[in-house]
Amino acid sequence: MKKILIFAAALMSIAPMACKAQKPQYEYKGDNAAGGNSPGDRPALVVQTGAEQFSAYLPLLKGKRVAVLVNQTSAVGAELLPDALLRQGVKVVTIFSPEHGFRGNADAGAHVKSGIDTRTGLPVISLYGDNKKPKPEQLKDIDVVIYDLQDVGVRFYTYISSLEYLLEACGEQQKEVIVLDRPNPLGNIVDGPVLQSKFRSFVGMQSIPIIYGMTPGEYAKMLIGEGWMKAKNVRLTVIPCANYTHKTLYRLPVAPSPNLKNMAAIYLYPSLCLFEGTQVSVGRGTDAPFQQYGHPALKNYTYSFVPKSVEGASNPPLKGQTCYGELLASDANSAYRLTESGFQLKWLLKAYQNYPDKANFFNSNNFFSKLAGTDQLQEQIKKGMSEEAIRKSWQADLDKFRSIRAKYLLYES
Repeated sequence: MKKILIFAAALMSIAPMACKAQKPQYEYKGDNAAGGNSPGDRPALVVQTGAEQFSAYLPLLKGKRVAVLVNQTSAVGAELLPDALLRQGVKVVTIFSPEHGFRGNADAGAHVKSGIDTRTGLPVISLYGDNKKPKPEQLKDIDVVIYDLQDVGVRFYTYISSLEYLLEACGEQQKEVIVLDRPNPLGNIVDGPVLQSKFRSFVGMQSIPIIYGMTPGEYAKMLIGEGWMKAKNVRLTVIPCANYTHKTLYRLPVAPSPNLKNMAAIYLYPSLCLFEGTQVSVGRGTDAPFQQYGHPALKNYTYSFVPKSVEGASNPPLKGQTCYGELLASDANSAYRLTESGFQLKWLLKAYQNYPDKANFFNSNNFFSKLAGTDQLQEQIKKGMSEEAIRKSWQADLDKFRSIRAKYLLYES
């Protein structure tokens, strides 16, 4: 029988899904970049992450050998989680890291090497590249693994894929997993096409929509509860956030990856990332990735940018070429207003219409369909269907997912 322990001062009742986005409960001042805060600063809303609630999970670690799946977002005050745990006397023996590495500065999709953390002397094992799922020998001398990553609530953002592989490996090796939950900055939205099983990959492992409106803890519960993994009897403990609901507009205190530099990019990311399956640049190699899109051949645009080699985008698409397109938002408020109703298709449709070589707009490697989770969307765009008609085509699958999602929510919607 599946065993899921949920620790909290008081469990919040599970409420029906609210499918309409909420108005902001506060406004950002200026750009307010994710990562713009000094280490240790609290987000604008008084939300306590699972990692901050030591009294709820330190007793579970007593006398145990602990591994952590973490990166630069795994902050507890001014410290990273491994440092904080070691200071508390916890026996941390291994650090696992996701895409972009432990310090979060590797290119998207880059092979991340394992190594030694110079601060703690602990081994760092990369769970990206050729080793996405922890191997039995990597878990042999571990009793419990802690997952603490700041996700952005988008299916093709690979941290939830790493979470699934971790749960599966730990279930197979009979190891405990503790998820220290963190808020979802898009937690009030459920939208976009639902993945079809034939398009499963590391950028989409389950039949969920592009924006799925769940925290990592809720998502882990769903993976187990719905039997979506091979492993059975996964021993999962979720430490929920305090003072968080799915209506909370949560500002990330640390940039979750090199090309999501601020909240504007995070709000636009679900809609713009599909461009990565096309010839069009999303601004990697500029100071505003995922806030703009462009290509040298796009017609009827006056705005332009030139991608260059930068940290986190060492060889960006269309490097050194002048790309014409749109800067959609330079600040978080503007980006939120553009996307608060959910996943947006209008920019993709507009770019396709203005691209002269439509036969080669989509990349030949089928990556667009992997990101979309379906090959239907590409065909709908080619046929010139309206956004309204396209959206109607995925509503039945969305409604089915919403019913499943509602069973696993830990926070008020």
